[in-house]
Amino acid sequence: SPLAADGHVNCSPKGLDTLRILDARHVAYLDLTGSGAETIAHLRENGRIVFMFCALAGAPKIVRFHGRGAVATPKSPEWPKLISLFPEYPGARAIIHADITRVSDSCGFGVPKFEFVEERDTLARWADARKIEGLPLYRKQHNARSIDGLPSLAPDQCQRLSARPIAPQAGRPRLEHDAEPHDERSR
Repeated sequence: SPLAADGHVNCSPKGLDTLRILDARHVAYLDLTGSGAETIAHLRENGRIVFMFCALAGAPKIVRFHGRGAVATPKSPEWPKLISLFPEYPGARAIIHADITRVSDSCGFGVPKFEFVEERDTLARWADARKIEGLPLYRKQHNARSIDGLPSLAPDQCQRLSARPIAPQAGRPRLEHDAEPHDERSR
């Protein structure tokens, strides 16, 4: 959440294989290019973050991780170690990592049950359609500031990032740029 009393609180749902529990008090997730960059802006302003996990099947349970977070970009010293933990996704732009200071759970009695059908491939197809070259312009136009005007991705973090060579992920076809050599990413 931003510090300003009239700032917009952000709740950013996540999916795909983008979350990692690093140890008992540290987590990270791969941040993919999307319609905004609220979490990045809020972390840069004040460092506060909360992760909410909600059971949609089985026992009705909600778990929250409260903590202090930071943003790693390809120019950050921790980037190589963190990015190696994730499969490749087109549109990867940052890694959010956090020190968890509080874990809480509560009932999810009012949460409806949902059945998992499959992961959506819409975000990967959307990013892939822009090719690696088109994503920097999108980030510059849509991800440089939060909806409250807070800075999020700096211009040098909106430049081209080549994909690293990897094996195709199960359920995801190999993309043309999967075989390109790794370039230094700048957004």
